[in-house]
Amino acid sequence: MKTKYLYIAAGLALGSICFSCNDFLDREPLSNITPEGFLVEESQLAAYAIQRYGVIPTHAIGGTIPARDNRSDNQTLNTADSRYTPGQWRVPQSDNGRNDGDWSFTNIFECNYFLSTVLPRYEEGSLSGNADNIKHYIGEVYFLRAFNYFTKLMHLGDYPIVETVMPDEMETLRAASIRAPHNEVARFILADLDRAIEMMKEVSPDGNRNRLSKMCAQIFKSRVALYEGTWLKNFKGTAFVPGGPDWPGAAKDYNAGFQYQSGSIDNEINWFLDQAIASAAIVADATPLTPNNKGIQQSTTDPVNEYFNMFGDIDLKNYGEVLLWRKYDRGLGIVNNLAVDSGKSSVALTRGLIESFLMANGLPIYAAGSGYHGDDYIADVRRDRDSRLQIFIKEPGQINILYPSPDGTHATPVEPVPDILNLGGNTHYFTGYALRKGLSYDAALCASMQGYTASIVFRGAEAYLNYIEAYYERHGSLDGKAEGYWKAIRERAGVDTDFNKTIAATDMAKEAAGDWGAYTAGKLVDATLYNIRRERRNEFMGEGMRDADLRRWRAMDQMITTPFHIEGFKLWGPMSEWYADISNLLTYGIGDASTVSDPALGQYLRVHQKTTTSLAYNGYRWAMAHYWSPISISHFLIASENSDVASSPIYQNPGWPAEANGTPVY
Repeated sequence: MKTKYLYIAAGLALGSICFSCNDFLDREPLSNITPEGFLVEESQLAAYAIQRYGVIPTHAIGGTIPARDNRSDNQTLNTADSRYTPGQWRVPQSDNGRNDGDWSFTNIFECNYFLSTVLPRYEEGSLSGNADNIKHYIGEVYFLRAFNYFTKLMHLGDYPIVETVMPDEMETLRAASIRAPHNEVARFILADLDRAIEMMKEVSPDGNRNRLSKMCAQIFKSRVALYEGTWLKNFKGTAFVPGGPDWPGAAKDYNAGFQYQSGSIDNEINWFLDQAIASAAIVADATPLTPNNKGIQQSTTDPVNEYFNMFGDIDLKNYGEVLLWRKYDRGLGIVNNLAVDSGKSSVALTRGLIESFLMANGLPIYAAGSGYHGDDYIADVRRDRDSRLQIFIKEPGQINILYPSPDGTHATPVEPVPDILNLGGNTHYFTGYALRKGLSYDAALCASMQGYTASIVFRGAEAYLNYIEAYYERHGSLDGKAEGYWKAIRERAGVDTDFNKTIAATDMAKEAAGDWGAYTAGKLVDATLYNIRRERRNEFMGEGMRDADLRRWRAMDQMITTPFHIEGFKLWGPMSEWYADISNLLTYGIGDASTVSDPALGQYLRVHQKTTTSLAYNGYRWAMAHYWSPISISHFLIASENSDVASSPIYQNPGWPAEANGTPVY
């Protein structure tokens, strides 16, 4: 009975206003399809909650976490994402598979159904089982609703707040589709997280941190609060904040008289940043950083580097920094392809990311006395640098497999010369710089589509960095706690802990050449804030954090007028000799048959300038509208009267037209 219910629940969308009235009327009433007696005891609550964990990004066959930043200034694919080629990203008629523009309420409905059903039973004391565990599983669902809402907040901004299961009445559904200002959505998320913090245990019930815990809700609260606080601060004075000039929500009567709960946008910014500071400190103070011996194992007798292994291990329960992780099991068919992808390099890193890493002495590579060895060879790039660069980028000749296995059918035992032509068919060495983070030395994990490398969801280093950034954004200075966290991160990275030395040596014009995070609203930020952002960029390389950071920093405005060219390694230098035996395949200037960029464009490989037909041949560009996704026209029509878009309670996001196939107006 329980299994049957879970399959049904996974397909329900009764809480979604995305369906027509007929869709609702064609469905059986919920009371008819929900087995009576379900969600009445502890194990059922636990099973229902864990089934909802699928919304949390983890490694998968079709896409591992390191690949999530491929559309940023950190990483790239062979073709440019449409967000960087204005005119190519258009308003869809219906949701088109881009999960960043998904309006669906399905996952939110599932959480609402649970809470609507279970909370009355919890309050009357009719649920059976361990009371503390029951309370914990309710807290998990509050967390999961918050997680779903944060995904909507990041990609869509203003969004309807729906806390109950909606009846199948179109007028009720239409009324519920009104978009709440995104600061109120963020407050709603934090309120759910506060409930989760109150109800969840300090240690997850499984004891291995494969389920959520109180600390997970606290670190996530700091993430949400930092996101909203910096978004409001950086977009203040634009249509992207509630009440701002040309805010589209102002056109709807239900937003008449909008005011910030704290009294003003500045007070609201400070409130969110204070929330981030307080939550981050709780986690950072309680969470140790995993040690880093700064080395890469090249034999079984070399010392183990726990920090390196943390990203490629199969069991993370003994890593104190990891607050939540997903376990995989080949025998159960719960698998991913991370070990294979990391061996063949599924992530191509940019020159901008590589050059952002400091020297071990704390100086930027261009600073006098830095000791930078140049970039004629990847070995030179790695020497005497921040250890995160040394251990996490690949160099030809490195040993990738220390423990052979007959299962390792797709292992890459020794790192090859970067396959910039993608001759292997499924490698991503497009830039010449490749990510090593997530690599496993055990070939047993390298059976195609049969790997079981664990996936990190939350780790304590984020709390350190959230606190540093939130405190500086709030106060314009750093307190002793922030300084201590920053020094701890740099010490673990093998970088001189005197961050003031780095700040003094920072040339923002030079940093801006390869780092979008040097900007907010098209202007360079101060050197201290930039170095806080640099630290975050370097620590979370390949962990899927970059896209959200760039958008909340408003770090792409400069590309509205000034194109940006993604570059890789210095192909047209000594490294070109690596390809001497296939030099006839390094072709350029011959139209669509070109395989690499013309050296006349520069010594560095330009991924999107191989052929003039590339949509990004003239560089990445930006449109303000691209900070959020457009809302599909079908949603306007479904929630409207007589299929009239103008009568819909939904409004389009800033810069996007309310017409199918429309392109941004700004």
